[in-house]
Amino acid sequence: MTSDTTLFKQPKAVFAVAFACVVSFMGIGLVDPILPAISHDLNATPSQVTLLFTSYLVITAVAMLITGWVSSRIGAKKTLITGLAIIVVFSALAGASDSIGGIVGFRAGWGVGNALFIATSLAVIVASATGGFVGAIILYETALGLGIAVGPLVGGLLGEVSWRGPFFGVAVLMAIALIATVVLLDPTPKPTHKVSITAPLKALRHRGLLILSLAALCYNWAFFTMLGYAPFPMKLGAIELGFVFFGWGLLVAIFSVFGAPRLRQRFGIARTLYLNLALFAVVMLGIAIWTDSPPALVVLVIVAGVFIGINNTVTTQAVMSVSPVERPIASAAYGFVRFIGGGLAPFVAGKLVEATNVHVPFYIGAGALVLGIGILSLARKELAEAEKAQEVPVAAVEENVIVAAINDSPTADAVVDAAVKLATLHNRTVHVVHVQEQAVTIGEEPQTAEAVVQRQLDRVKGLTGQVLHGASRHGDIGRLIAEYADQHGARAIVVGAPTHGGVSALMEASASQELWQHAHTHILIVNPALEPVGSRA
Repeated sequence: MTSDTTLFKQPKAVFAVAFACVVSFMGIGLVDPILPAISHDLNATPSQVTLLFTSYLVITAVAMLITGWVSSRIGAKKTLITGLAIIVVFSALAGASDSIGGIVGFRAGWGVGNALFIATSLAVIVASATGGFVGAIILYETALGLGIAVGPLVGGLLGEVSWRGPFFGVAVLMAIALIATVVLLDPTPKPTHKVSITAPLKALRHRGLLILSLAALCYNWAFFTMLGYAPFPMKLGAIELGFVFFGWGLLVAIFSVFGAPRLRQRFGIARTLYLNLALFAVVMLGIAIWTDSPPALVVLVIVAGVFIGINNTVTTQAVMSVSPVERPIASAAYGFVRFIGGGLAPFVAGKLVEATNVHVPFYIGAGALVLGIGILSLARKELAEAEKAQEVPVAAVEENVIVAAINDSPTADAVVDAAVKLATLHNRTVHVVHVQEQAVTIGEEPQTAEAVVQRQLDRVKGLTGQVLHGASRHGDIGRLIAEYADQHGARAIVVGAPTHGGVSALMEASASQELWQHAHTHILIVNPALEPVGSRA
């Protein structure tokens, strides 16, 4: 598991993007404390006001489909900057609007910027953060939790002055985040291939990604039913609502960062998600029963933050691990499905209350969570694969390891022999690693990957072998090897020179670039026809 020290020891660029994430996610809960005030001042019904959530999240969902298409043509940094700039403009326009229709429309434009930013920021943090893949997800969810926590508090404090204040406040904070991203994030190269606009929809053909996304839709239905409609029956002022949802968001952040990793490590992904969704369903049932009691409603809403925080982190890790496509595409596909549920739920809740009573939407929310558990149970195999992909060695850092990173080419023998020679000279042990590439078009069977490592263990006695999982694109190979070396305190990584052998050639441009970017130790390149040709500290 990633240590807290490693988690928060990051490059400045990662913190710049994380800060922008905090402000971006503030937009989700920002309007909660001012919903009643907007309803009163603009003579709008609760169902009309909930459209602030619906327009924002539904447009975010649909716009997710274009994020990969855009970023693959202009690069990740320009995509982030474009998204941030759109948010600045439309949040300011929402604050200046004099009609509920205008605010709803500008929130929709805000959603476009949000989609461009969210899908790309997750990929940037995963690619740039130190401490491994799981640590990067936790850092991302920390930003999400803090944003969700701070958003209602800022909304409540500024909303006491005017309901316009929170919108202008986000515009200012996002402008700061925009400047920080421009200055601190290094230019990112354009991807080597352009992504089709239909790629996220095609990615949903993968059974595991589709099932997890549908389960997340059910979860988000309950989540945003509570977030979008619970403020009305609480009958509190803007500042009071701000503090209620700040307490809720604080629990989201705490359990995203500290609770979720410990539960996943102890119970596994599947059992953690089943239990968590079941307990959240019980809380939603309580909200449905005691909707007319503001004190009970306040306590139950705050407690719900525990289960939302756990679910956000564990589900995101599972989706990113199980998906066979590049992570930005997986993030876009997942976001598209789940935000559809989150966007429709508040508006449907308002309409249900008008047609029936205030309890019904929350009963349906509890039922949606039960349905989500049923859907999730269809992905037992995929969740087990995600579990395996996230396995992190639990042994203490050894500080005396040489990593021999091999592929299935003839160079592998020379790489291992060079690593053994180096280890013998310095009294160290050799870990042989091979990355199983899992992309749909050029994937490698698990048995084949294991055979590559086993051949070296049979050939040279006394070695340790490991197949690494989670490479949805070729560049991930270099990053995964670097992360493994970090986790074991490796003193050197030994790799083979380019073999031009197709997908197995470790030192092809994308893989070597990721290895060079993420490695924090010496890299020794072996050419079987020559003496070792170079190293890098």
